[in-house]
Amino acid sequence: MNAPVDLNCRIPNNVGLADDPKVRRALERWQPKYLQWWHEMGPTEYEPNEVWLRTAISVDSGGWANYDYVRMPEYRWGIFLTPREEQAVIRAGDMSGAPAWEQVPGEFRNALRRIVVTQADTEPASVEQQRLLGRSAPSLYDMRNLFQVNVEEGRHLWAMAYLLYKYFGKDGREEAGELLERRSGDPDKPRILGAFNQPCDNWLSFFAFTMFTDRDGKFQLAALRESGFDPLARSCDFMLTEEAFHLFVGETGLARIIKRAAELERIDPNGDVRNQGGIDMPTMQRAINYWFSHCLDLFGGEISNNAASYFGAGLKGRFREADRYTDHRALDDFYTLPVIENGELRSREVPLRNAMNEVLRDEYVKDCERAVRKWNRLLEKEGSEHRLRLPSRRFHRHQGIYSDHCFNPEGELISREAFEAKAPQWLLGPEDRRYLDSIMKPVRESGKFANWIAPPTRGLKGKPIDFEYVR
Repeated sequence: MNAPVDLNCRIPNNVGLADDPKVRRALERWQPKYLQWWHEMGPTEYEPNEVWLRTAISVDSGGWANYDYVRMPEYRWGIFLTPREEQAVIRAGDMSGAPAWEQVPGEFRNALRRIVVTQADTEPASVEQQRLLGRSAPSLYDMRNLFQVNVEEGRHLWAMAYLLYKYFGKDGREEAGELLERRSGDPDKPRILGAFNQPCDNWLSFFAFTMFTDRDGKFQLAALRESGFDPLARSCDFMLTEEAFHLFVGETGLARIIKRAAELERIDPNGDVRNQGGIDMPTMQRAINYWFSHCLDLFGGEISNNAASYFGAGLKGRFREADRYTDHRALDDFYTLPVIENGELRSREVPLRNAMNEVLRDEYVKDCERAVRKWNRLLEKEGSEHRLRLPSRRFHRHQGIYSDHCFNPEGELISREAFEAKAPQWLLGPEDRRYLDSIMKPVRESGKFANWIAPPTRGLKGKPIDFEYVR
């Protein structure tokens, strides 16, 4: 059974820290180092402000969070796992159906540590990428949402740090320390994954990041929720509860930019959105191309021995493995994908286990396509002829079998010279960033919004749009 929720100790938790003094003391020593990292790399300028935030206080689906004003350095970052199933089993791989592990099996220790550290490293990285965005927030509503995303990424880091301290001994303690030492974009100690070293220095990129990068997080966490290592599975399950709001921020934020662009297009005599101080659809398309392509890399190589090993060992599963699939071993099936042979794209069948990264990427692409269809319906409703689309998954790749080749957004092989000549039309560049910087002026009056973004249809948690979300 799970330990009861303890909200009165230094670190709120439902993992029984009161009865685990060794781990409790280790995390209490890590806590001031975490707070120092937050002071240095979080949204430091707004530490005195009171922000209307939700804080996890339970794992009860009927009321797991509390909403109130809090100063971010005083936020109660806790450790919460979903309740344990009485008969938790390994859901995928060679041992599917066997009892899940409560401790780390020795033969999988290094692989599981690598999985936990890689996931953990993304959490502080995104806070670092977004730390200065409060300066140009288009409204108090959006500023509050930015800070909600930030503090919850911090809580996700706590969830992973607990696993490292509890289950991985000396190596885990060292890894937890290094999570606070790496820095997004640092040339000497960068974050582990490429997308988390990219600049996210304007609100178009922030909404694209939470739309595409946090959506990758959704699918990575969902694959880890199927893990045979039960504490990891239950940690990720609760993280997904919080992650849903981050996706909401990104998808609706981009929709609000699109809506306002269509309105400004109608206002301008020449249909020039930029002339009216808005974000035009070619710029939006470049943002989609840039962030979507970087996020595709986060799934790993299309043909991967590691993916096959992780699945076979039961360390990761497919998206909704237990619900969607009946064959949880995946030994006999194949996956067909395009590969480059002799300068041409050809189809090749690979063992399904070796294509598990691509299987998860398929689910991600389908979810992104759903959002793009929704945005295009909005454009049609607003009377705009513009339409948005996702680029080919081969476009602008830095990992996997396509990374050594160049493709246009339609997925056609092209020369590097042709790609570089067209890149300013396809990807966010310096000119776009200069323009975005010029229009993104802060709005600090409750209920008011910057000219380049439409207000939301409603406020948060029953509050009106003009509620004082930050004070």
